[in-house]
Amino acid sequence: MDEEYDVIVLGTGLKECILSGLLSVDGLKVLHMDRNDYYGGESTSLNLIQARKLNHETRGLLKRFRGIDKPPSHLGPSRDYNVDMIPKFMMANGTLVRVLIHTDVTKYLSFKAVDGSFVFNKGKVHKVPATDMEALKSPLMGIFEKRRARKFFIYVQDYDESNPQTHEGMDLTRVTTRELIAKYGLDDNTVDFIGHALALHRDDRYLDEPALDTVKRMKLYSESLARFQGGSPYIYPLYGLGELPQAFARLSAVYGGTYMLNKPECKVEFNEEGKVCGVTSEGETARCKKLVCDPSYLPNKVRKVGKVARAIAIMSHPIPNTNDSHSVQVILPQKQLGRRSDMYLFCCSYTHNVAPKGKFIAFVTTEAETDQPAIELKPGIDLLGPVDEIFFDIYDRYAPVNEPSLDNCFISTSYDATTHFESTVMDVLAMYTMITGKALDLSVDLSAASAAEE
Repeated sequence: MDEEYDVIVLGTGLKECILSGLLSVDGLKVLHMDRNDYYGGESTSLNLIQARKLNHETRGLLKRFRGIDKPPSHLGPSRDYNVDMIPKFMMANGTLVRVLIHTDVTKYLSFKAVDGSFVFNKGKVHKVPATDMEALKSPLMGIFEKRRARKFFIYVQDYDESNPQTHEGMDLTRVTTRELIAKYGLDDNTVDFIGHALALHRDDRYLDEPALDTVKRMKLYSESLARFQGGSPYIYPLYGLGELPQAFARLSAVYGGTYMLNKPECKVEFNEEGKVCGVTSEGETARCKKLVCDPSYLPNKVRKVGKVARAIAIMSHPIPNTNDSHSVQVILPQKQLGRRSDMYLFCCSYTHNVAPKGKFIAFVTTEAETDQPAIELKPGIDLLGPVDEIFFDIYDRYAPVNEPSLDNCFISTSYDATTHFESTVMDVLAMYTMITGKALDLSVDLSAASAAEE
């Protein structure tokens, strides 16, 4: 361990593993360490009774949330569960899939399309209409509103940033989303599902920001939906996300990266100028020029920015009113609930090999506004129907406050409440650019991943 590296990465959460892989592919000498004896950090996967240590607690779901070692027989075999602690679907044409193809990590993973994408509106769950034809059939809108929405969808589908003829005289870098929507006369109800379930904004601030971002997000949704001709734009790995950090770890190893798990007390060392110069564990120091880590390794260089409330439910049926989807996302927009941010419902099942046959895993998550997750998450939990078991939890979110140009420490932001990956990967790409001084070229042939995903 006593040698010098270009970058030391601390923590094997998804963000850290993606960066470790990307930097190794770039030819940098990378050492990747974790205080735990398993991959994944906060974004790990659990079975019901896994007896690994999680901050000195055993790492099974039941032990962590209930303090019991033996699962009730009605839940089925513990080993058949792979429950992601931070579950997120991937947009089929999204940034993470581009990163997977760019790095060739797709050869380590198998994906399956997600069955359904739904939105909560006026007390009911509806399929998210994503094209002009679906808009005409959707019960979310009345007959005249459908026609207006269809015109808007056609504008978005035809919009090409490099072709001014498709802009209808509007500069979307200047026109706000609110102004663009007003031009088509859409009502608040329609705006709600477009902004939150199609463009995947987390709150309503986007309405007063340039419309280009929202139009691009809508196009990504419809292009992702078209890619697999399925019921949603999302894909998800078989056996859950726990496979992802390990796939990037393999990638890093192929390019000469070194991995060390179970390294206690990874102490970050600084020189007299305050720049990082190495990491000490068990009496040995590895030297480095730059450090990448999650917030838990440098607690004095981060601040708390919020907290996420989550419920994890084990069920014996699909979520009602989702066309019996075995995997599904339901977004509950803030306005529908009288909240400051959206609530997300994620469901996956034995068809993605994350639970025993006949069992479904559901998550309800939101940016916490109180300290009572069971009460706060009730609107989402009410949509689940009967549950076999349910666990509640709140975790803090942290963001870095250091100046990386002064200390060479690049710290990731904690995972948010969203159940899709776009915000997570944006953080990774911003960190990559800060570390390397260049943008990652993601202009890849998306068809390259189709074999693994069928």
